[in-house]
Order: sequence, then structure tokens, then C-alpha cells
Amino acid sequence: MAKGLRPGLYAITDSQLLPADRLLAAVEAALRGGAVLVQYREKRAPHPERLRQARNLATLCREAGVPLIINDDPDLARRCGAAGVHLGQSDSSLVSARQQLGEHAIIGATCHADLALAANADRDGADYLAFGRFFNSTTKPDAPAADPTVLASARQFGKPVTAIGGITVDNGESLIRAGADQLAVIGGLFHGDLASIEERARQFTRLFAAHHPLFSSSVHQES
Repeated sequence: MAKGLRPGLYAITDSQLLPADRLLAAVEAALRGGAVLVQYREKRAPHPERLRQARNLATLCREAGVPLIINDDPDLARRCGAAGVHLGQSDSSLVSARQQLGEHAIIGATCHADLALAANADRDGADYLAFGRFFNSTTKPDAPAADPTVLASARQFGKPVTAIGGITVDNGESLIRAGADQLAVIGGLFHGDLASIEERARQFTRLFAAHHPLFSSSVHQES
């Protein structure tokens, strides 16, 4: 997996769960628990506040050796020094984001449950393909439902495959077994105190160690 992308927990922030005074500490707890990718998702705060938070997160993630992705905003990603951007179907075009951020940037694309959208994103140079929702989601309750079989089908594109939507430590294993390289988690991670966030991150990390082919095959070879 290129550009520092690794199988594992993809932690996505949400201001309804993480007010400004908890944001950095909560993300740091997720990183201690093994998160391999972080996305800053904030749609309500004024731009100066978003820039300040994004810069602080970029510093935190850089020190942890984990890429920071900005949701929907290539300009903010560029200004804060993030590793890249995640784009939905109604956001900036992937081609224009690539022109703005450069070849080194990580650009992910929302594909819902549609392999045609994935093919378009692959053609335009997406670095990872995100599918979902797979379970009921409080963040995006109206998002179209996806069947886990789409994860295996998306392997044809040769890009990391991300699953999102209502994922918890209790249902995540099935998606890893179905073909997910990353589990993008919001509410299933960022609730409760900092110790709880770190422990849930560790539980997700253990799921990948036990069930993702990259790890399970190496364990089998060693044994």
C-alpha cells in the first residue's frame, strides 16, 4: 500500500462527538491505540478555527507518523500541511484536487456501493476507495446501504479499500474478512473518556492483526 497507507483503523473526527477542547486529546488516544489514518471532518466551525484545528492535528499526526486527511477541502489540506484529502461525490473533482495538492498527496474517494463510481475514481487517480454505509449510521443516516460483497469486488482496482458506516468493534471483523483494508470509524470510536477511546482503537487494531491477510498471512508464515 503506497504513500504511507496501511491496513487498520481509520479514525474520523466529528465535532458533535469531539468539541474543540477534546479534539487533540481524543485523536492522540486513538493514535496510541493504533489508528493508521486520521481524517479531520468539520463542516460547521468558522474557517480560522478549522485551520487552527487542522494545523494542530497535522502536527500531532506527523509526530505519530500517521497521515492526516482533510474531509472535502483540498485548500485546507494544502494550508495546514495535511497528507491529503477525502472527496465525496458532490465535492471538488479528484483531478482538480490532484492538481492542487500534487502527486505525493493521498486522495480518497467516496464510492457508496457503486463499482462504476470506483472505476471513475480509479481512473482519475484516487489512492483509496471508500464504500458504505454497511450498518446504520448516525453521522449519515440517509447514505445508501452497501453490501459487504462490494469490498471484494473492488479488489479489481488494485487500490486500498475502506469501509465506512456504523462500524463498531463488534461488527468490524466481518468487513475485514469481506475485503476491507481500513475501517473508517466515527461514533464507534470517539465516545466516552480518553481511556475508552484508546482501548477501542486497540480492539480495532487487534481485529486487523487477527483477520487482515497482510497480518494473518505473516503470522501463518512465521508459525
